[in-house]
Amino acid sequence: MKAVILAAGYGTRLQKDIENDTTGNFKHLGGIAKPLLPVGPCALISHWVQALTKTGCVDTVYVVTNDLYFEAFQQWAQEFPNVKIINDGTRRNEDRLGAVACLQLTVKLCAVDDHFLVIGGDTLFKEDFSLRKFTERFFEVQNKDKESNLVLSYQCKDEETSKYGILELDEDFKVQRMKEKPLLSETSSRNACPCFYLFSRTTLPLLDMFLNEKKNAPIEERDAPGTFLSWLILRRPVYVHRISGRFDVGNLASYIECDKYFKDQLHNPTVYLM
Repeated sequence: MKAVILAAGYGTRLQKDIENDTTGNFKHLGGIAKPLLPVGPCALISHWVQALTKTGCVDTVYVVTNDLYFEAFQQWAQEFPNVKIINDGTRRNEDRLGAVACLQLTVKLCAVDDHFLVIGGDTLFKEDFSLRKFTERFFEVQNKDKESNLVLSYQCKDEETSKYGILELDEDFKVQRMKEKPLLSETSSRNACPCFYLFSRTTLPLLDMFLNEKKNAPIEERDAPGTFLSWLILRRPVYVHRISGRFDVGNLASYIECDKYFKDQLHNPTVYLM
């Protein structure tokens, strides 16, 4: 199994918050890519790589970033021999390839022909999440159908449904449809779906099909990885593994909340995510 951490974003919201922060307490974070931000004892992305390495559930971790942050990621990766950094070649948010194109770039450049774990580079989870349990669940659904994929879901608040992709499930936790940022009146589901997907190796060729269909569409229709997931649900089995919640580092307030959790509330840091 292989893993890819999506780290090609430019963190424009967070950088603006840091620039506008009047306390000056976060000035040192200016110009740092979100996955490289310090969260507790290490960089956000290091929590993932350490857990992926210790559990042995993947043999290679790809990190796809942009040309602006490429050298910083290369320097960070020196302590992780199983990590390979991929440069998408862009230097401005306006020129970004989009997350799905970054997945395709990784698959093609590295000739990936394996089950593929996709992780959002600005995302972490609460302590109930376990890589081992998640991968065990994946192989359970694979036994039903070799084309099955697995994603995460947690219960969001009513007022949060319009912020996230919301999954509607059947009694077997199979996804029936995904609604992108729906109004409360448009769904009774509160199953929010973070960017953490385990795609079957048979799913990877569909990246080309999706991007070919969207080649003339605005970047927004192929940027967020959820756009591919929503498309995939209509073509392949997708199941859910439940967790209690996540940290999504999108702005300064969410970064502060995440960092505080890892400094003050994390009970077992040595087994976190494992």
